[in-house]
Amino acid sequence: MITISKKFVVDDRGNPKEVIIPIEDYKKIEEILGLDLDETAIRELSEARSDRKAGNTDAYEDVESI
Repeated sequence: MITISKKFVVDDRGNPKEVIIPIEDYKKIEEILGLDLDETAIRELSEARSDRKAGNTDAYEDVESI
């Protein structure tokens, strides 16, 4: 589980409007959500998903060979 330090920005009535988080926490969130992936990685993951759905086991390396 990730712990996120945060500061809330509120309006005149005290209603929360924004959150400020440290850049390190932001980068962790990006990585967890996969938002830091480049186009090549996204394409490869999409191809792997298609192979998995199609049952194309030839597209994968055997775990023992890695």
